[in-house]
Amino acid sequence: MTSRDDTDARPVIRDRRRIDPVTGKVREPAGADREQTATGRAAGAAQPPRHAATGDDPVAAATARLAERTADLQRVQAEYANYRKRVERDRVAVGEQALANVLAKLLPVLDNIDRAREHGELSGGFKSVAESIESAVTKLGLVRYGDPGEPFDPNIHDALMHSFSAEVREPICEKILQPGYKVADRILRPARVAVAGPAGEQQEGQPEGPGAAAGQPRSARLPSEPGGSIGEPGSGQMGGETGEEREPAPDEPDTPQDRGG
Repeated sequence: MTSRDDTDARPVIRDRRRIDPVTGKVREPAGADREQTATGRAAGAAQPPRHAATGDDPVAAATARLAERTADLQRVQAEYANYRKRVERDRVAVGEQALANVLAKLLPVLDNIDRAREHGELSGGFKSVAESIESAVTKLGLVRYGDPGEPFDPNIHDALMHSFSAEVREPICEKILQPGYKVADRILRPARVAVAGPAGEQQEGQPEGPGAAAGQPRSARLPSEPGGSIGEPGSGQMGGETGEEREPAPDEPDTPQDRGG
């Protein structure tokens, strides 16, 4: 009795290794294990996939995530490209502005060189220095403009004098009083010029009428207009104010003695 109970109380060890440690071959499952394995396989085949039970397709979900990440990447790439273009544009604009400021400070020096050249005082070492300065600013992009006879453009020319000529058909720069300078499309200083226009413009600007052709004043052409010359009808002034005599009224005394009497 006691020995049998001891035998039932001992632990039972079953070797379920698929590989035989001695021979290294695959073991065939025992009867009970074979039936359990077959039952598990049948249950696994009968059980539907998890995504089919929940209605979530992994391929569709992966495709949606891929499209989302691709859109994010494209947006970030576009923002970076725009940022790089903006920085490059600002860098170029700042460089052009700095160059224009420096060249604008040198314009009085160039004017003095031109005056010295006109008076024949540009010689010796001063001539070499002047030519070096002019060559340097030309390499930096400074362009001088303004020649006699070119058409007048109010965008780049500053008219200081105006005259009329029958030899021109459009306004031209008759004389360059001070040359203009520009860098690329930026005007540093407009050219100051004397403009000559067609003679027809002067004729069109004259007033019309016989009085205007004779050169008569406005008061003589319009004697009845209020506010005319002194002594005219409607001027609001009496003839006595101009030194002219006027006849007394019928009831007014003729002499101071009669007034005193």
